[in-house]
Amino acid sequence: MVRFGVIGTNWITESFLSAAGKVEDFELTAVYSRTSDKAEEFANKYDVQHTYTDLDEFVKSNEYDAVYLASPNSLHASQAILCMKNGKHVICEKPIASNTKEVKELVKVAEENSVVLMEAIKSTLLPNFLAIQENLHKIGKVRRYFASYCQYSSRYDKYKQGTVLNAFKPEFSNGSLMDIGIYCVYPAVTLFGEPKKIQASSYMLESGVDGEGSILLTYEEMDAVIMYSKITNSFVPSEIQGEDGSIIIDKIHTPESVKIHYKDGTVEDISRDQDSESMYYEAQEFIELIKAKKLQSKQNSHQNTLITATILETTRKQIGLHYPADK
Repeated sequence: MVRFGVIGTNWITESFLSAAGKVEDFELTAVYSRTSDKAEEFANKYDVQHTYTDLDEFVKSNEYDAVYLASPNSLHASQAILCMKNGKHVICEKPIASNTKEVKELVKVAEENSVVLMEAIKSTLLPNFLAIQENLHKIGKVRRYFASYCQYSSRYDKYKQGTVLNAFKPEFSNGSLMDIGIYCVYPAVTLFGEPKKIQASSYMLESGVDGEGSILLTYEEMDAVIMYSKITNSFVPSEIQGEDGSIIIDKIHTPESVKIHYKDGTVEDISRDQDSESMYYEAQEFIELIKAKKLQSKQNSHQNTLITATILETTRKQIGLHYPADK
């Protein structure tokens, strides 16, 4: 049994717990929140006895083995480091850190303390993403990866009314790229590795973060075109174009329908059944790594996480998106 503590008592934590509850050997035993009322309310919902409002006390606790970390982006690195230095395995919500300097420090601390560190990108662990990987050879030489994830944020309505919530505040290392764009970038890195060149543009909001943007990644024999937004919706599927065919992906962040359209006009459906709670697979991967005494995921590896962070940081520099964490 792998006993879990959680940092963060929001809807994403509830989604993770609902999915992780289906994984064998998962048990929630500890809850951290800044206020005792929130900690106890959340713990009662899951019948958990151990609650903490002091982070130092939480990380030193012997009541759990691993942490699911879902605090604001700007706190990820410092909190994860504290947990790992106290021997806790960490699965951290994306983005795992604000910048590459923090990612490198996270990996160093994970290695020094022999604990699992994994970025909680669900996309690359889903059965339908694995189907893409395993069938990629069928479309011949890949020439283009196109990924679009544009999802209008309900918080943007508040923003336009004059209320700037955390999702649009640079002090929390937020914005469209970190929240939405990463879902397009990480699969590209997992499939094709590190690009040779990065070109980016975006629309910046007055609050100091990006509302939407585009990235062009140049590889040796192909390119990757990425579009993301928190201020518009898009209903365009994503696509990997090869010389012998194209893979059409309904949703790059949570692929459910994946089909190969060959150049002779035939279509092959390579979609696979998967659990309706997509976070199940990241929880399963993380728990299996701990049980197998492996320190990193092959899919969501430290290298893939660092390359992704490098792309995000380079993009931010080009569009003028700066965070206090960068100083």
